[in-house]
Amino acid sequence: MSLVANLYRRFAHLVHELMKFGSVGAIAFAITIGLSNLLHSDSGLGMGPLSSNAIATVVATTFAYVANRFWTFRHRDRTGLGREYLLFFALNGVGLVITQLFIGFTHYVLDLTGAIPYNAALIIGTGVATLFRFWSYKKWVFLPVTSPHVDPASGLPEAAEDTPPPGHQPVNGHTLQPLGRPIDASQAEDLAEYTQSR
Repeated sequence: MSLVANLYRRFAHLVHELMKFGSVGAIAFAITIGLSNLLHSDSGLGMGPLSSNAIATVVATTFAYVANRFWTFRHRDRTGLGREYLLFFALNGVGLVITQLFIGFTHYVLDLTGAIPYNAALIIGTGVATLFRFWSYKKWVFLPVTSPHVDPASGLPEAAEDTPPPGHQPVNGHTLQPLGRPIDASQAEDLAEYTQSR
């Protein structure tokens, strides 16, 4: 098998995740660009550059959360919509600050106030913020599914070292921790795809 095929097999799951994340990001970016320009432009509402970007980002973030939770990272553990939503918005707040720094620097420090400098700062700032978002979502929002290791020979989950044989009680009064939450059919399908790609 060629080196490229081996690399793809090894990182197929990450590639698929990145492609989905990129698709969601592209749509969210279009929402941000379109709405912020509509709010900021003289022919639109004529709002300030920072407030128009902030409002557009909130709308795009809401879309991105729903799409990432139920499509991009659907195979990852579900730790509660409330927890995820708050963390997602907090991390997007950091991403918004990153983008706002680029826009603010361009508009207020460099004194470049036209549509081209505004959109250039918006695109560059969003690119930097996107790298932060992808890393932070995987680290803190959409956590990996907790599941037992799979035996490569049999394809079956390996028993945990502290799991007693069937019919035996825990030793020395220690209770065993569950290996993870039950997963739904779509998570099982994605987990099988991920296991085969490793």
